[in-house]
Amino acid sequence: MKKHKIILGILFLMLSSGIWAQEALNNYLQKAAENNPELKMKFNAYMAALEVAPQVKALPDPQVAFGYFIQPVETRLGPQRLKLSASQMFPWFGSLANKENAALQNAKSKYEGFKEAKSGLFNDVRNTYYNLYLNRKAIDITKENIGILETFRKLATVKVEAGLVSSLDEYRITIEINDLENQLALLNDKQKVLETTFYKLLNDDGTFLIDLPDSIWTNDFKLNREAALDSVLSRNHQLSVISYEQNALDYRKNIASDMGKPSFKVGLDYTIIGKGENNLAGTDAFMFPTIGVTIPLYRNKYKAMIKEANYLESAKQNEKIKKENQLSVLFENGWKDYQDASRRIQLYNTQLDLARKSLSLLETDYATGNRNFEEILRMERKVLTYNLELEKAKTDKQASISFFNYLMGN
Repeated sequence: MKKHKIILGILFLMLSSGIWAQEALNNYLQKAAENNPELKMKFNAYMAALEVAPQVKALPDPQVAFGYFIQPVETRLGPQRLKLSASQMFPWFGSLANKENAALQNAKSKYEGFKEAKSGLFNDVRNTYYNLYLNRKAIDITKENIGILETFRKLATVKVEAGLVSSLDEYRITIEINDLENQLALLNDKQKVLETTFYKLLNDDGTFLIDLPDSIWTNDFKLNREAALDSVLSRNHQLSVISYEQNALDYRKNIASDMGKPSFKVGLDYTIIGKGENNLAGTDAFMFPTIGVTIPLYRNKYKAMIKEANYLESAKQNEKIKKENQLSVLFENGWKDYQDASRRIQLYNTQLDLARKSLSLLETDYATGNRNFEEILRMERKVLTYNLELEKAKTDKQASISFFNYLMGN
């Protein structure tokens, strides 16, 4: 009963560690979203695009004209001294709405570009976090194996002093330890590079210690292959960018068509009349309204603008098909990696267990007899390799899940 409680306690601690580590990673993702300069740049580009809509939906500025008659024009009421004119142009019905909608669609495409950058940033942060974990585990595993080899070296020394084996065993194990120590130094240097990369993704100068789990979680991907691929093709931000650009081109065709239609001018004139010859007081006269119509006579350029938008729209459709094909290939390749990582986790768990048992038996045989020491070194290298490969399989699985989330726009 006590043994079962201990096992349950260990499992609970491992589960708690995994949950805590995932929470820490989520906090890092939030910090990256708030501080990353590229993300801020994309968001500011979106905010700037939003400001285009109020500009294009506004009416043209009113025109005001002032005229002073140097040589007054005589009328029966008196000479004309001054003339004020004000007019307002009105484009074809719906023209301003089409311009506003086109600007809004462009702004939405910018926003999808911002969300694409955010998804890519999150994927980079998660992958760097997994690489930090893997490299730190490699450091720990390498140190553990150096410790095991040190134990074997002491055992070999005892047997050499007893005259049971030659010094060759000591030389072999020293060579192995030297190789591992050199590898350990490289891993320590790599850890510093990965930490710097992680901090810069969060736009931080290293003001905090990166929390890494003792053992990475082994969550499975929640969707099956078909559902995941459908989600990618319906939610991917790169496809959404193209869709909004297509919508903007639709409105652009309407704008070009509207430019070939008449626009209207409404205004008023105010004329100031001076005193006449009989010294009669002048009378100000209104002339209202003045109405004008601008009729585009040269329509070929507007027809060309519509054709241009049609060609661009066709190009965007082909671009979307190309992007869907690329995403499908990326997803299938990612799904292959995900399946492979899951299989490798099972394989290396089994292989590592067998290698450790074999090494223990070889160590016992060597201590009690003259077992070939080269076989011990070979098995020790297998333990090291399987241990590293197991951790790599775990991180590869989580990296695949992260990539799926990126493709789905998460």
